[in-house]
Amino acid sequence: MDGKALEVYLNDHFGGATMGHALAKQLVSHYHGTDREAVMATLAADIGEDRDTLAGLMERLGTQQNPAKKVTGWVVEKASRAKFSARGAGGADLGTFMALETLSLGVEGKQTMWTALKAVQAQVPAMDAVDLDRLIARAQSQRATLEAERLALAPPALGPPSAAAD
Repeated sequence: MDGKALEVYLNDHFGGATMGHALAKQLVSHYHGTDREAVMATLAADIGEDRDTLAGLMERLGTQQNPAKKVTGWVVEKASRAKFSARGAGGADLGTFMALETLSLGVEGKQTMWTALKAVQAQVPAMDAVDLDRLIARAQSQRATLEAERLALAPPALGPPSAAAD
């Protein structure tokens, strides 16, 4: 197995995990004071824990974190704030819908990463300390939660304007 390929792969996902965790925390703030806040807070905590698990795995493997990829994920999330806010075209519902969709796709990417790592786990003994089955199942659960939230928001975000808006 090419250790450099694994290093690049893990760093790419670590950059995405950095963005995903920041985006999840942004959604917690958006839902502050609503019945959805607790769901988003749990997701943000789990996504942060997954990011920490990935960082720990990288450390065990001797993989150096690429600061450029880590910062890029952070910068992209910060840049997305305007798009996902009410200031963007389509208003707050569309912005939140897009943020949920982005995070949902990111979680799907994380699930595929854990699945790929499980496929090579026998070749990389340092991965034995990571419960990849649990991480795969948690990513599936996170994605299902995000998809339910996203689809519930689809009608007001994507549907025709209400008569009250005229």
